[in-house]
Amino acid sequence: MKKIILLTAAAGCLTSLSACGGKTSQVTAPDGTLDKCTLRFSWWGGDDRHEATLDAIELWNKRNPDITIEAEYGGWDGWTEKVTTQLSGGTEPDIMQINYDWLVSFSQDGKGFYDLSQLGERIDLSQYDREILQFGEVNGILNGITVSVSGRGLFYNSDTYKQIGAEYPHTWSDLLALGEKFGSEGFYPLDLDAQSGGTAWYLAVVYIQQQTGRQFITLDGELGFTEVDIKAALDFYKELEDNHVIRTVDTRTDEDGTAALYQSPEFINGRIAGVLEWGSSVGKYEMSLSEGKLEAGPLLSDDSGNNTGWMIKPSLLYAISANTQYPDEAAEFMNFMLSDGEAAKLLGTSRGIPASKTAEKSLEESGLLTGLAQENDELLEQLDTMTISPYMELAQMKGFYNTAIEKISYNAVDTADAAHEMYVSIIDYLERIKK
Repeated sequence: MKKIILLTAAAGCLTSLSACGGKTSQVTAPDGTLDKCTLRFSWWGGDDRHEATLDAIELWNKRNPDITIEAEYGGWDGWTEKVTTQLSGGTEPDIMQINYDWLVSFSQDGKGFYDLSQLGERIDLSQYDREILQFGEVNGILNGITVSVSGRGLFYNSDTYKQIGAEYPHTWSDLLALGEKFGSEGFYPLDLDAQSGGTAWYLAVVYIQQQTGRQFITLDGELGFTEVDIKAALDFYKELEDNHVIRTVDTRTDEDGTAALYQSPEFINGRIAGVLEWGSSVGKYEMSLSEGKLEAGPLLSDDSGNNTGWMIKPSLLYAISANTQYPDEAAEFMNFMLSDGEAAKLLGTSRGIPASKTAEKSLEESGLLTGLAQENDELLEQLDTMTISPYMELAQMKGFYNTAIEKISYNAVDTADAAHEMYVSIIDYLERIKK
């Protein structure tokens, strides 16, 4: 991705326990040998990512019969809470797919995960530009390696748009105008996933960042929006609901409140014709769609053509348990997942376009550097993007966003009151966690 803003994240340190047996020291330095053991590897994602990752693990296990990888995986909903419990109890896996904000949550002093710079003989760090490696550093300690850099994009069901007789929107005004056209047929041109944490707020933030040039949360964890900006973002979200562009929170949520958008009948059958999703995760939507075909659409601009404000980040990183008993073996597997050419072909773009130069080259030479993730990356590369602050994605922060969205969607409060509550809550929380 172009125009990456550098960031060294500041972030709580928790201990861990390896699944391998045999070594007794809790803190283990690399010894240059590969011992027989079983390692646990965990990740979240959709079925496309699960299937690709299990295929790669099968290849590893065939090549390395003495180092068995056990898979632990599931959907995103509840995954952070699961990992938090594992970390606090010392039961987390040896190798983990981690989210960007976990560097803030779990490694305030840089010691929450294993220092990967100590494993340079096992992990080929030359595969990454310095800017990419810095995403995973905390206090100068390499906690994680970026698997891919991604941003959210807009993806549309081409069959539904053709059925309605509509063109993909290019501006925010275009999007708002589609509500009436789709609504007359009982359809929606777009919807925002209620289960992915902050998706609705994300779109509103892009809209205001484009208008003001201010970043919602700065890279060092300061609130960049004013209370007026937050109110304007909430006003815009309510305008999307009122114009039938997206569903209300009430109609978006099933009886038990757990249905992800890609699993909802309305999306699967094409009645919801657009989604906002990370390029690295859109595959689960593509796989679940029974009616129609997804295409990457334009990233919206204002009426003057200003298309700034869209954001990128490390879509996810790989990290090793801080006290794994088998750092050499864990690092060997991590390098395989990141940079092995055959593994890259199996994994495809299920985690976005690989940041590893070798993995990306393998996909390109095999004709596999295609699909929605690639299309979305190409669209983002044409923009002057911002790098998302890891503080923006903290679970507590998403709680503030979702609370405000729900209150105004249910008309429980007006946008001014919701904006004031969010503004005060964010400032207080950011001050507390950085002390």
